[in-house]
Amino acid sequence: MKIRMKKLVLSLLSLILLVSGLHAQDASQLSLERLFTNYEFSARRFGPLKWLDNGTYYTTFEASAEYRGAVDVIRYETATGKSDVMVSAASLIPQGESSPLRVEDYEWSSDKSSLLIYTNSARVWRQNTRGDYWVYQLASKKLTKLGGDNAKPSTLMFAKFSPDGTRVGYVRENNIYVEDLSSNKITAITTDGNNEIINGTFDWVYEEEFGCQDGFRWSPDGKSIAYWQLDANGIGVFYMINNTDSIYSKIIPIQYPKVGEKNSAVRIGVASAAGGKTTWMKVEGDPRNNYIPRIQWADNSEQVVMQYANRAQNQYQILSGEAATGSIKKLYEESDPAWINPVDDWIYMNKGKEFTWVSEKNGWKSVYKINRDGSGETIISSGTFDVINIQLIDLEGGYFYYIASPDEPGQRYLYRGKLNGKGKQERLTPVSLAGTNSYDISPNGKFAIHTFSKAGVPPVISLVSLPDHKVVRVLQDNKPLKDKINALSSNPVQFFDVKASDGWTLNGMMITPPDFDPSKKYPVFFYVYGEPAGQTVQDSWGSYRYLYHLFLAQQGYVVMSIDNRGTPAPKGREWRKSVHGQIGVLASRDQADALQEIIKKYSFVDADRIGIWGWSGGGSMTLNMMFRYPDLYKTGISVAPVPDQTLYDNIYQERYSGTLPEFAEGYKKGSPITYAKNLKGNLMLIHGTGDDNVHYQGSERLINELVKNNKMFSLMSYPNRSHGIYEGEGTTRHIYETMFRYLQTNLESGPKENKINKK
Repeated sequence: MKIRMKKLVLSLLSLILLVSGLHAQDASQLSLERLFTNYEFSARRFGPLKWLDNGTYYTTFEASAEYRGAVDVIRYETATGKSDVMVSAASLIPQGESSPLRVEDYEWSSDKSSLLIYTNSARVWRQNTRGDYWVYQLASKKLTKLGGDNAKPSTLMFAKFSPDGTRVGYVRENNIYVEDLSSNKITAITTDGNNEIINGTFDWVYEEEFGCQDGFRWSPDGKSIAYWQLDANGIGVFYMINNTDSIYSKIIPIQYPKVGEKNSAVRIGVASAAGGKTTWMKVEGDPRNNYIPRIQWADNSEQVVMQYANRAQNQYQILSGEAATGSIKKLYEESDPAWINPVDDWIYMNKGKEFTWVSEKNGWKSVYKINRDGSGETIISSGTFDVINIQLIDLEGGYFYYIASPDEPGQRYLYRGKLNGKGKQERLTPVSLAGTNSYDISPNGKFAIHTFSKAGVPPVISLVSLPDHKVVRVLQDNKPLKDKINALSSNPVQFFDVKASDGWTLNGMMITPPDFDPSKKYPVFFYVYGEPAGQTVQDSWGSYRYLYHLFLAQQGYVVMSIDNRGTPAPKGREWRKSVHGQIGVLASRDQADALQEIIKKYSFVDADRIGIWGWSGGGSMTLNMMFRYPDLYKTGISVAPVPDQTLYDNIYQERYSGTLPEFAEGYKKGSPITYAKNLKGNLMLIHGTGDDNVHYQGSERLINELVKNNKMFSLMSYPNRSHGIYEGEGTTRHIYETMFRYLQTNLESGPKENKINKK
C-alpha cells in the first residue's frame, strides 16, 4: 500500500511537472486561439485626452471605483501630475436609471462649465458616428439628453458646442439642428434632408475616400453655421443580398458611384444659427463633376474657404466665399500631372491673413506659408524630404511642429521649423527612440503625449516636455503585454533593401522562424498591399497582424513584405505618383523584381515555395502576382480584392488610375481579371458577401473568368460580412484559421536541406 501510494505521489508530481512544462512551452508559442479567440495580446491605451487652458491641464478617463464598467473624468495638472475628479461616474446617471452612461467620447465647452458626452453609438459605414449625446452642467449638476423627449435612440451625429458654449449643434436624419442648453429649444437649420438630400454629413464615397464625416462648422462668433449639402439623386444603387437573417432574402441598397458614373452634387451653404434661409456659395462648374473635400472658416466669421477639385483630382483651387452673399473669389490654384490629395494641414492664421499649404510641386511634400490673396508664397520646410503631417502651429513661439523621416521611410519622428522659413529643421525625437513616434501636442507647444513603438515592441505612452523631449511621466508602459511578447519564441524583425530592375530601392522587412538556420531552405510567404492608401514596411508595433505573421514564422515560414512604388512612403513625389494611370502594373513588376532579387540575395529562400497574401488592395495585388507571374508564386490567398478596377468607386480609382475613357487601357492592364487565364498555382479567394466597400460582385466576375478558363481555385464566402470580415461570432478566428490551413496544405512549411550547401 505504501509503495503504491509512493508511486501515486511520484506520478502526480510527474504530471504536475509535465503540465508546468506545457504551460511554459505554451507561453512561448502562439496559437490562433490565443490570438483571435482569447485576444491575449491587446495593447492598453491612454485617453481620450483633452487639453485644457492651452495645455496647463488635461483630462482623461479613469475607471470608476464605485461603478463597474463606468469612468470618471479626471483632470491633471500637466506639469505636476496633481489630479482631481472633474466629473464622477455617479454624476452621469440619468434620472430613473441605476447605472452611469457608458462614455465613448466627450468634449468640454470653452469655459469648461459643461461636458458633452457621446454614448450608445451605432455604426454608419465604417465607423460608429451615430449615437446619443448628453450634456452635464457642472454648476447645476444637471444631466440632459439632447434631441428632445421623443428623439429616437442613436440618431444624433457630430454634436459640438457653439464657441460660447451656450448651444449645441448636431445632425439628425440628414438635417442640422441647434439646441439651446438653457431652454432646450431646438431650432432646425435645415428641413429638406432625406435619403437623397444629405445635410451636414456625407454619402458613402465622400466618407470612404475623402475621410469626410462631420459636415458642418460653427463660425468663430457662433452666429452662423457653414455646411455641406449633397444631392444623391440619380446615384447608381448597388444591391447586396442578405440570405441568412430570415426565410426570405432581404435586399440592401447602397448608393455607390462606380468608375465613370454620376456623383452626388455637392454645394456649401451658410445659415444663421438662429434659423432661416441658407446662403449658397456660388461655386462655378458642374457640382457632379467637381469635389469640395474640405471647408473651414478663414479665421474669421465673414468668409468660408474651401478646397475645390476637378473630377480627375489633378487640379485644386482654394476658393473664398462671402458668408453674407455667397460670392466666390479664387485665392490659390495648383495642378499636378497625376493627382493631388486633399490637404488636411491647411491652417489659417493671423485672422485669415495667411495660411499653410502642403504641396509636392518641388518633388517633396513641403509646407508653404501663403498670403491670403495667394501671393507671397514661402516654403518653410526647406530640404529634400517629405513632411508627413503637421502637428502644431505655434504662432506665439514662431514654430511649426511636424512628423517626418528623411532617412528611414518606415519610421516616424517629430521635427520643428521656424514659421518664417529661416534656419535648419530641428529633430526633437531622441536618436535612442528609433522606430515610430506619434504625438498629441498641447496648444502651447510645451508638452506632448508621446507614443513610441517599434516592430515587435508594444507602445509606451508618456508625457514629455518640449522642445527638450524629456519624459515627465509614463502614462502607459504596457508592461504585461511586453512580458508576454518577450516570452514568445521569436527573432527580431529584420529590415532590408533590394533593387527594382530600373534601379529604384525597394524597402522590405522579414520575420524568420525562431530556430532559423540560414544554411537551409525555407518557404517565403509575402504579405502585400501595394496601393497608394497604405505602407506595410513600417518599424512599428504591428499588433495582431505582426503576431499572426510571427505565428506563421513559428510554423516554419519566413514572412516578408515589400513596399513597391505607389505606396505612401515618405520617399518623394516621383516614388508615390509614378504609378498614375497604371495601378497594379508598375507595382506588381516591383514586387516581382523584389522577389527575384531576394532569391539571389538570400540563399535560404526556397524559390519553389513562394506564397503571397493580402487584403483589399493587397488582395488585388495577390491576384496580379499569381496571374502575371505564375511561375514565381506557387500559392496565393486573396481577401476582398478588386479584380476589375472599373467596379470600384470613382473617387479612389479615378484619382489613381485616371478618368475614362482616356485611361481605359490602363484600367484593363491594371485589373487582375485580365490575366486570370494565366493562373498556375494554388489560389484561395475569400470575400464577404455584405462588403459595401469592395463588392462581392468583383469576385463573382473573377470566378466566372477562372471557370471559363478551367482554372482550379478555392473559395470561402462569408455571408453578410463587410470589408473587414469581422461581424458574427467567431468570424475573425475562422478566417485566419481558414487561411492558415490552406497555407499549410499548399505551401509546405519548415526547412529543407540546401542542395548547394550539401554538395
